[in-house]
Amino acid sequence: MPKLKTRKAAAKRYKQTGAGNFLRRHAYKGHLLRKKSNAQKRKLSQTICVSTSDSKPIKLMLPY
Repeated sequence: MPKLKTRKAAAKRYKQTGAGNFLRRHAYKGHLLRKKSNAQKRKLSQTICVSTSDSKPIKLMLPY
């Protein structure tokens, strides 16, 4: 059986936790940051867990 390849774009965006969940960063933190408040930028900096409905395709993209 051939080796499964990892999607490198997904590997850069998601990190797997010990429980098998995936962590991701918030959107809207890349640019145009002057108009956003400090509280909003602080909340967008935190990592959050991926929803359960989105985690199944991510598991297929990250086999190892």
